[in-house]
Amino acid sequence: MRGEDPVAGWSRVHGTDVSGNTLVVGWLRLVHRCARPLRWVPPDVLSALGVVCAWSAVAVAAPGGRWPLLAAVLVVLTGLLDGLDGAVALATGRGRPLGAVVDAVADRLSDLAFVAVLLALGADPLWCAVIAAAVFVLEYARARAQGAGMAGAGAVTVAERPTRVIVTAVVAAGAGAFPGGTPVIGWSWAAVGVVVWLVVLAVGLVQLSLGIARALRP
Repeated sequence: MRGEDPVAGWSRVHGTDVSGNTLVVGWLRLVHRCARPLRWVPPDVLSALGVVCAWSAVAVAAPGGRWPLLAAVLVVLTGLLDGLDGAVALATGRGRPLGAVVDAVADRLSDLAFVAVLLALGADPLWCAVIAAAVFVLEYARARAQGAGMAGAGAVTVAERPTRVIVTAVVAAGAGAFPGGTPVIGWSWAAVGVVVWLVVLAVGLVQLSLGIARALRP
């Protein structure tokens, strides 16, 4: 709805009240302020630009050296564009079911790009495949539960999109700032990224499973 409060609008669209989450509320208000000068841009274009930025990050991270620093910037920009498309749609009243589908597809393509950034930084391909599969299982389970009658997201887990953006950006920035590996434990940044992703996704899958069970309990 045009002119709707951003927090109330997000909560209505996603069926989850986030008004008590200070971080989420702050992020939503920031994104909506950034969206004001972009109201003339179609939300689907912003979604597409997010995908372009995400896969550009993969290409930039591959050469190594200091280039992953730019990849980190592109990952953060992807996260910002991911918020801006919905903010513009909400602020201008251009939200529609097809736009939600476009946004979801763009998010999954960007998620694949984030995993590919880890791969470009030297992560093991098998573990990257496991991470990609876990992300898709989490999102597919939520979508199927909503199709079965679950109202809302089921649970706002630690493995949501903002976390994926932050972890990928930090790993890329670390790889660019310290190409020789992490200063303290000596691991490669790609290895650190894989471990953090796996832990976050494992916890997130448990949280979502419990949320779905509560929502669909007879």
